[in-house]
Amino acid sequence: MSLLEVTDLAVHFGGVKAVDGVSFDVEEGEVFSIIGPNGAGKSTIFNLISRFYEPTRGTIRFDGAELTKLSAHDVAGMGIARTFQNIELFDHSTVLDNLLMGRHRHRATNWVQDLLFLPKVRAEERAHRQNVEEVMEFLELEAYRDKMIAGLPYGVRKVVEIGRALAMGPKMILLDEPASGLSVEESQDVAYWIEDMRRDMGLSVLMVEHDMRLVTQVSDRVLAVANGKPLALGTPAEVQSDPTVQAAYLGTDVSEGAMA
Repeated sequence: MSLLEVTDLAVHFGGVKAVDGVSFDVEEGEVFSIIGPNGAGKSTIFNLISRFYEPTRGTIRFDGAELTKLSAHDVAGMGIARTFQNIELFDHSTVLDNLLMGRHRHRATNWVQDLLFLPKVRAEERAHRQNVEEVMEFLELEAYRDKMIAGLPYGVRKVVEIGRALAMGPKMILLDEPASGLSVEESQDVAYWIEDMRRDMGLSVLMVEHDMRLVTQVSDRVLAVANGKPLALGTPAEVQSDPTVQAAYLGTDVSEGAMA
């Protein structure tokens, strides 16, 4: 049984078939990427898995459980964390505070215990802080610990959002265009971190990305979609060489790494 199993997934908004008959699975410890042109339905698939959208048909199973029966909060509690194409952080809070938000699903105290700041609360806070410090070290964010998000460069904010997702302690992380807007050097850092997430943290990674250099470097398998429909599934090389994929959006020179 795969960690994530998506079968015949579809969502229709009126007459628009944003996703239409998409199926794939993600194994434990795998880096799986979804590629496609703008409007192909990639982020919509993420929103369906995260339970922000209700599917028109299809099933989504994670670790044996049917996600379509759960709320977005429950999905996060099962161990699925995600980032967003448009950065979703608390601008007027520090990097530390934003990462601590990711620990919310692990809270085991109630409001009375919190109000009295009992030993159990203090122990839990220390554990959460230790986890966040480890994430900041992993992503090299220590220098920004007490900086407000609003004053940080775009690339750093992208990394902070990845950090908040990692702070949740997930089994699977959904990365929605993690290299969007980044320099070549910053994108290479993302590639290293994804490899470390898989190797050192034992995470499965599901990624939506336009940067084919990053996709080729880190992905075990790739699903290409266009107009909400699947086009090809296989290794990065197999998908890039597929004539249907090339005709849809890769163009004739896939070695350049940029999709049309």
